[in-house]
Amino acid sequence: MREQIFINDYRELNNQLKIGESKSILVVCDKFLLDSFFLDFLKKLNVSIHTFTDFKPNPKYEEVLEGIKIFKENNCDLIIAVGGGSAIDVAKCIRSFSTLDEKKNYLQQKIMANDIPLLAVPTTAGTGSESTHFAVIYYDGVKYSVDDSSVLPNYVLLEAKFLESLPLYQKKSTLLDALCQGIESYWSVNSTDESKKYAKLAISGILKNYQRYIAGDNSVNDEIMKAANYSGRAINISKTTAAHAMSYKITSLYGISHGHAVAVCLPHIWEYMIDHINDTHDARGAQYLDGVFNDLDAMFGTVSHRETIAKLIDMYDDIDIPYTGVINVDDLEVLTKSVNVDRLKNNPISLDVEVIENIYKKLI
Repeated sequence: MREQIFINDYRELNNQLKIGESKSILVVCDKFLLDSFFLDFLKKLNVSIHTFTDFKPNPKYEEVLEGIKIFKENNCDLIIAVGGGSAIDVAKCIRSFSTLDEKKNYLQQKIMANDIPLLAVPTTAGTGSESTHFAVIYYDGVKYSVDDSSVLPNYVLLEAKFLESLPLYQKKSTLLDALCQGIESYWSVNSTDESKKYAKLAISGILKNYQRYIAGDNSVNDEIMKAANYSGRAINISKTTAAHAMSYKITSLYGISHGHAVAVCLPHIWEYMIDHINDTHDARGAQYLDGVFNDLDAMFGTVSHRETIAKLIDMYDDIDIPYTGVINVDDLEVLTKSVNVDRLKNNPISLDVEVIENIYKKLI
């Protein structure tokens, strides 16, 4: 997998990426970012800029096709993704699909590496999408994951200035997404020493700085941005687990943000796992998993697994994020059936249908 080049100041882009040598750039971004300081910076360069904003959260295949059309019509030689996970995922797909056979469905073709450079510029500290080798899009209402090592962006700009104008709820939910990604990565059956190193940096960085960040102290924005990126680098190796798998339908049914939906599921899954630690299917065994939970206790500054879960819930209270009353009892069956069983394979303890339903019940 290619090594990413990280840039910490947008004013250094021309030096490190040689952005001014491009002839035509496609910028994939959320519409409100068209008036941002970053787009103003790009427009001052002697480069042809073309923007693509016609996509929504949970982007559709057809929207990606429109982006590819703009990319090809303008002979673009560089793609810049500016925004949250959706913008970055769309840009990843435009880059990956643009050299495939346009007469066939791109999702049915093998992704091939190409030479089109992609710069990812996250504007929220949460998804970590800028450092993962997969992207999510929807085709005929079905979620597809585009997964290949070549999907990973070549360059990443971690510009903390973007966090200054984030709405408060978005700051909270993206922060929780990054924290949960770090926790899930740490206990994933796919974890490695490298992914656990990144996950620990993510968790520790968030726990150390979240109160000042939520309170509006911009001096910690850089640390939060780095922590969120570490969470992305962690799940790039390990992928996420049950809390993410259980979150998606909550978001689509109730409009609750992704990070918020993940966060309300995670403590209950964690509690179930510590009560059934001997049932682990992680090849490293129950003793290893208990050691993982001990490591998490140490990161949270607690002395027991249950105290760690309680401290996590205290954090939700501290930043004023509701963790009960978020779902309707009438939707239990729909929610339970929505869970992607394949995603659960990454979870160190198996969750059957009854367990999943009981966890959802705790969110009523």
